[in-house]
Amino acid sequence: MNLLKIDRLCVRQGHGEVLHDVSLTLDPGEIVTVLGPNGSGKSTLLRAIVGAVEPAHGSITRKPGLKIGYVPQKLHIDPSLPMTVSRFLALPGRLSKSTVAEALAQADVPDLADRQMSKLSGGQFQRVLLARALIGKPELLLLDEATQSLDQPGSAAFYKRIEEVRDEIGCAILMVSHELHVVMSASDRVICLNGHVCCHGTPEVVASAPEYRQLFGSGTEGTLALYRHQHDHEHDHDHDNHHHDHAH
Repeated sequence: MNLLKIDRLCVRQGHGEVLHDVSLTLDPGEIVTVLGPNGSGKSTLLRAIVGAVEPAHGSITRKPGLKIGYVPQKLHIDPSLPMTVSRFLALPGRLSKSTVAEALAQADVPDLADRQMSKLSGGQFQRVLLARALIGKPELLLLDEATQSLDQPGSAAFYKRIEEVRDEIGCAILMVSHELHVVMSASDRVICLNGHVCCHGTPEVVASAPEYRQLFGSGTEGTLALYRHQHDHEHDHDHDNHHHDHAH
């Protein structure tokens, strides 16, 4: 059974359609990346999935009782407000220290419980948001441009951890991004979105699709596959060589 099935979804805002005739499925344990330029409807798609936006047409079918974890693009916390990481994770309900500790360990930041939220680096902050999303033991993890504030090594490390989380707890992952290089190495499928589904398939297939090049401009062919290739290698010399190629 699909965790999620979207069938010919249309979402209207004002007089226009933000999403038109969008169909996709997501199965348990699957990693799917949705790529699209700003204004392409990616965040609207996520809001529709969690039920915050009503479709004008089409349907969204979720597995009954589907548990969803959500990692936002960013979250503003007043820096003058004293709040430790463990207190932040325990809001709004009361959670045990062991539950908080388990979530931080899953996000690979086990030592941050007593740190002030305002003192965290960008990468640490995103890991704490990931920990918060994991507390409910989700079957589906939604990532909304979760690495936008990170540099490429930080993005790669974050998504490597996401892949490990998928392997550990078996959740499916749906992530959206407008950055071409932010495609998780383990993505099963990539979907190009620009109000509608322009193309979809494995990262290699999408990277060579004319619709992808048309959407993101000339000279982009191979970007997805190259990034995927770079992170399939663990050897330092391979990584350095591929990073050099990618930079040019």
